[in-house]
Amino acid sequence: MVKLKKAAKVSVKATKSDHSTEEKIKMAARKMFTQKGFAATRTRDIAEEAGINLALLNYYFRSKEKLFDLIMLENMQHFVMGMKGVLSDETTTLQEKFEQFVGNYIDMLTQHPDLPLFILHEIKANPDKFVERVGIQNVIFGTHFYKQLIAAIGKKGQPFQIIMNMMSLTVFPFVASPLLRNLGNLTPDDFNKLIESRKKLIPLWINAMLTIK
Repeated sequence: MVKLKKAAKVSVKATKSDHSTEEKIKMAARKMFTQKGFAATRTRDIAEEAGINLALLNYYFRSKEKLFDLIMLENMQHFVMGMKGVLSDETTTLQEKFEQFVGNYIDMLTQHPDLPLFILHEIKANPDKFVERVGIQNVIFGTHFYKQLIAAIGKKGQPFQIIMNMMSLTVFPFVASPLLRNLGNLTPDDFNKLIESRKKLIPLWINAMLTIK
C-alpha cells in the first residue's frame, strides 16, 4: 500500500513537471517567434530561451513547424474568444464594433506578423477543420453584431460582403507587407504608421459601404 502511494506521488510530480516544461517551451517559442519570425527562429534559440537542452525540446515537440502551428493556433483562438465579447456586446453600436474589431485585429497582427500566413496555410490545407478548431463561425454569425448588421442593411444587402471586406481590408496589408513596403519605398516605421492609421480609416470605409444598395 505504501509503495502504491509513493508511486502515485511520483506520477503526480512527473505530470506537473511535464506540464511546467511544456508551458516553459511554449512561452519561449512565443517570444522567439514574435521577436524574430518563424524563418529566423531556430529550435536552439527556443531551447536556450526556455533554459533547457535541445534534446528535451525535441522530446516534447517534434519540430519547429509543429510548435509554431500550436502557438499560432492558440493565438488565433485567444483572439477569436476575445472578439466574441466585443461582437456580442449589446451596449455598443455597429460602428463601435467595427472600430473595436479592426483595432484589436491590427494590434494582434502587428504583434504576431507571421499569423496571417499561418491562417492562409491552414485554410488552404484543411478549411473545415480550421474553422471548427478556431470556432470563428459562431463568433461572427451567432453574435449581436450580426443581428445589427442585418438590421442595418437587410439580408438582401449581403451582410457577408461587409464581413469579407472588413477582414480583407484588415489582413491583406500584413500578408503583402514585403511587396507593399517595396512598392511604396517604405521603411518599417513608415509602414507601421500607415497600418496604425487604418484603425480609423477601415471602419469609415465599411460604414460607407452600408449605404450602397
